[in-house]
Amino acid sequence: MAKVFRPSTRESTIISKIESSKEHARRKAINTVKDEIDTLSNSLAMKLIENKLVETTNKEGIEEQIHICLDNLTRADDFDIDYQIAPYRKLVPNPHVVSLYVTSFILETLINNRYVIDIFGSDEEIYFTVNQQVDKLISH
Repeated sequence: MAKVFRPSTRESTIISKIESSKEHARRKAINTVKDEIDTLSNSLAMKLIENKLVETTNKEGIEEQIHICLDNLTRADDFDIDYQIAPYRKLVPNPHVVSLYVTSFILETLINNRYVIDIFGSDEEIYFTVNQQVDKLISH
């Protein structure tokens, strides 16, 4: 007969604190996006075009689409966010939720936009470019 594992109270407390700190960091990052949405959408659109990851006919159109994506992120519930980022969760170790959400948007939705000619680069390259801009605004 298999032994039933019952974590001690101390272990349960530590696990609970780790999970709540992760949730707090996630909520804080999403709330920061609300305050910096215009700056972040502009810097993301510029970097994606500068790094030649997105070929477009209209930079403002791409910026507007990213703005809509970030606005949807700030209004989405946890299930919708987790559903959107699920295919890319294993892309990098310890991914940032905002970067993963925007990367997912670029790879699944923005690619079909009328202003986008093509999207180049690997999923990782797109994630790292997005994460670089997100870190600049959210970390400070």
